[in-house]
Amino acid sequence: MKTKHIQHLYRRIGFGILPATLNKLSKKSEKAIINEMFESSKKFTPLEIDISELTAIYSSIIKKESTLDSETRKKLQQLGRKKQIEFNIAWVDRLTNTPEILREKMTLFWANHFVCEDSTISYIKNFNNTLRKHALGDFRAFVNAVSKEASMTKYLNTKQNKKQKPNENFARELMELFTLGVGYYSEEDIKESAKAFTGYSHNLKGDFVFRKARHDDGEKTFFGKTGNFSGEDIIDIILEQKQCAKYICGKIYRYFVNDLIDENHVNEMANVFYKDYNIENVMRYMLTSGWFYNDQNIGSKIKSPIEFIVGLKTIVPTDFKNPKQLLYIQKLLGQILLNPPNVAGWKGGKSWIDSNTIVLRLKLPSLLLNNAYISKEKLGEVDEYAQAKKEAFKKKYGKRFKTVANWEYFNTQFKNVAISDFQKHVLACEVSESAKAYLQSLEKVSKKEYCVQLMSLPEYQMC
Repeated sequence: MKTKHIQHLYRRIGFGILPATLNKLSKKSEKAIINEMFESSKKFTPLEIDISELTAIYSSIIKKESTLDSETRKKLQQLGRKKQIEFNIAWVDRLTNTPEILREKMTLFWANHFVCEDSTISYIKNFNNTLRKHALGDFRAFVNAVSKEASMTKYLNTKQNKKQKPNENFARELMELFTLGVGYYSEEDIKESAKAFTGYSHNLKGDFVFRKARHDDGEKTFFGKTGNFSGEDIIDIILEQKQCAKYICGKIYRYFVNDLIDENHVNEMANVFYKDYNIENVMRYMLTSGWFYNDQNIGSKIKSPIEFIVGLKTIVPTDFKNPKQLLYIQKLLGQILLNPPNVAGWKGGKSWIDSNTIVLRLKLPSLLLNNAYISKEKLGEVDEYAQAKKEAFKKKYGKRFKTVANWEYFNTQFKNVAISDFQKHVLACEVSESAKAYLQSLEKVSKKEYCVQLMSLPEYQMC
């Protein structure tokens, strides 16, 4: 397997690859590399943080069968916000440091597919780990599990879906966003399927509860079939439609291959997926297909803010003295984990870049890794205009970011990499002529400075 193809593979199913790992894998066959990748992600390791204090409060309320007083409610809200920040940071750390890299990248993908938002940290944690658990498993079981999660029954109002007054929110999004896409169902299908999900609820702990008294157990007609359908039956009927397999494969293709769809490739994937709805099988098919490694797919995608942050931390491990600053950066870049913009999630692609975010993206490596200093020196001369702009930018952002970059780790990992070879390790695509000229002027700088400069190029935005 070619070196550039291994790098492409690891940029798409992870956040990059370090020289030692690349050298090790370059001696193996494509089959062995792919097999090892899936094998390392067989294990499911839940993402956990300590929420015992919150759990104790809820347990006390349940035990006493009491209602929340204003003081306790306020305390729960404060603790909840604190723990949500903690879980966000723990998720970024997991993405940066995990042997189960494919499972974790898939979890990030599914979080923007089965979009959900909540304020209760125990529900958030459970939902996130449900995504992680099913990320490479059976899609049918996955959809059913998501439909019964406390966060989802709250977010899309299934909890309020009763026989006497059906709520259609979940039924609509189930088809429009989660399984089929717009235009492949009727308004009547939404109304009928909503009846099948009546009674879905949860208890205070977040465990699924089916409230039979609220369930409509009459006949429903859905996609031309009539019966006393349950929520599980509705999901089964949806998955019978090959459009479901094509829709999911289209989203996988856009995320992992290219924003521009190749219908033939997506149809190939859909044929594989439709057989058994096994996510691992379709991912394996995609990653072993020759077209996945076509030149037009390499370095063709704009990194999401999280991919940008985690990719940077992969090369140079970086800790924030104030963890909240990590969330602040996510906000500035336009993607806060656990806080999607709406039920459709982030659009991705070109939407990640605008006049504000591109400036920050280009400066961020220096802000985080080099004490907000961007070298513009050449042959002992200082670009005073660039220096002034640097100071202005530092004033706007730099003081907010207090980080510790582990350059010792970087030096160890890149010890045997010549500066002339750095570009292929850091960038996914070829650089422009002007960038080439600029990089040539930096040949005598340190590896550290050269790396920061590579990360400060527009080409670093691509993966």
